[in-house]
Amino acid sequence: MEAANKLEIYEVGPCEDPYQIGYSIGNHFSKLIQSRLLTDSIFNNQLLPFAQSPQACSLLQSLSVNNETKFPDYWNEMRGIAHGSGVPFLHIMLLNFRKEILPFVPKMEKVEDEETIDDCSDVLVVSDTMAVAVHNEDANVALVGHTYLIKATLSNGQSYTAYTYAGELPSCAFGFNNHGLAFTLNSVPPAESEIVAGGIGRNFISRDLLEATSLDDAVTRIRSSLVSVGHSYNLIDVNLRRILNVETASSQRLSVHEVESTPFFHANMYLHLEVDQVHDQNSISRQNRADMLPKKSKQDLLSLLGDTDDHKYPIFMQGPTLYTLCTVVIDLDERTLAITEANPRKGEASYVFTMA
Repeated sequence: MEAANKLEIYEVGPCEDPYQIGYSIGNHFSKLIQSRLLTDSIFNNQLLPFAQSPQACSLLQSLSVNNETKFPDYWNEMRGIAHGSGVPFLHIMLLNFRKEILPFVPKMEKVEDEETIDDCSDVLVVSDTMAVAVHNEDANVALVGHTYLIKATLSNGQSYTAYTYAGELPSCAFGFNNHGLAFTLNSVPPAESEIVAGGIGRNFISRDLLEATSLDDAVTRIRSSLVSVGHSYNLIDVNLRRILNVETASSQRLSVHEVESTPFFHANMYLHLEVDQVHDQNSISRQNRADMLPKKSKQDLLSLLGDTDDHKYPIFMQGPTLYTLCTVVIDLDERTLAITEANPRKGEASYVFTMA
């Protein structure tokens, strides 16, 4: 169900192999991918200059070998995106491994306003009266107008729908599949001492989650990867009416929190996995603000993620650096996933999908 214009859905597959899926996506969105690369300041000012420096060689080699070995199909899908879009493979690789590369970019090359690429907020609850996951997809302002929805059917009959950043694997944001499983993601900031160079990229793990068949399978897929940096995964099963928050860090560290009747708000800080982390004032402020707001109804949750009262660190962001691209509402009882591109307080969905 579509409202006005805006986010495009592209249906792809079934294709012979992952390369063909990537090629089809890259070819269809070639102008959008090229536009992002032209306007993305983090790519142009940090990732690309670093990649062309001598010190990047061993890091990029490790990322390539380890991720292609672990996930050859997704690596070929990424190759397809590059070839289909007419963009150098290195550029697509840098977008997909930005989180694994940026910690190693020399500090003097970083621009303060560009440090934070994305921040997301989630509020989750599973009670007798409602089972809902609400997620703000926040990103650097360069991503505004550079996202799309991929609705893919794989050669084995599985299918998924995923919100996708231009040039990246589906999905570093959120998605769901035909097994009734969905996920949303939150960045978390481990301290430099917690980061391992050349590990598995989070874009590859979240791409793998789109093919998970159960909550246990999803957790296993997350746990099995030797990641460089941490992440927070909100795993949703509409069939079992369950939500798990999974926090991860390098060295296969993982903590699982089952969401129940007490509403659970997650910004961009570790909440239950013991990790030395960077204390981000933006996340701390959003967490404190969320603690103050009511969470008794679905509308309360939408109002919370639409809150702009803290002008410096609002939960719903409108720039100049960070921007809330959309809000997604997953209702486990209605078995729906709704995407809103305006402030969620208004409740005007651009799309509403029925989950299997």
